[in-house]
Amino acid sequence: MPDSAPSPLLRLTSILRFSIGFGFVVLFSVPYMLVMLLLLPWRRLRIRGGNIYGKIVGPALAWVTGARVKINNKADLEGQKPAIYITNHSSELDPMIGMWLCPMGGCGIAKKAVGQVPFFGWAYRLSGHLLIDRSNREKAIASMSEAAEIIRKNDLSLWIWPEGTRSPDGRLLPFKKGFAHLAIATGLPIVPIVAHHAHHRWPARTMLMYPGKLDIDVLPAVDTSHWRTETIEEHISQVRQVFIDALNPDQRPLNRSA
Repeated sequence: MPDSAPSPLLRLTSILRFSIGFGFVVLFSVPYMLVMLLLLPWRRLRIRGGNIYGKIVGPALAWVTGARVKINNKADLEGQKPAIYITNHSSELDPMIGMWLCPMGGCGIAKKAVGQVPFFGWAYRLSGHLLIDRSNREKAIASMSEAAEIIRKNDLSLWIWPEGTRSPDGRLLPFKKGFAHLAIATGLPIVPIVAHHAHHRWPARTMLMYPGKLDIDVLPAVDTSHWRTETIEEHISQVRQVFIDALNPDQRPLNRSA
């Protein structure tokens, strides 16, 4: 993200890109939601339908923004499933990348408010992917327990952003405990996915889009079979360190203990 003020041309092209992307989502989501309504009794089928939706809509929207995405070790995504895929969260591009890369049989998890976003959120809700209520601690814990049960019952993978919110400057934020609790409950390995400089392409909380290269690394899986609740802080620190080591210096936390 350049330090200089955005030019009028950048503002105009960003508005055009956003409008084209939103129009595409509307056109594609309406027939998709009709199909999902027919599949309401079969959640597993709807989740896979959501995967197909993501593999069409995700790369299309990334292309509209001008991001030239390079995915390193993409074959490892399929080879390591079922798994819990986690990635750093710093850009408005993140949901597009997530639904694009999430393997077939993979389930997204998002905060409850996402389900209220016109068209995209409605399609997400109908797809059977997971929504969690973070309004208070008890509801969040209940949502995570329900998510673990759905994952086990349907033999699913999971895609999650462990920071819980977008970083405003691209630097890695502290990890929430939810992904680690899910790993302990399901026994699934953790697959770190590192996005480099996505915040330069489409910064958080803005409509300004800066076309350019976006590198994504799929890293080796982290075994969680030995993880225990009593040592959960150690496990979270271990996984977060993988991200810190892989990220460029300007995306590493200024205080590594933070």
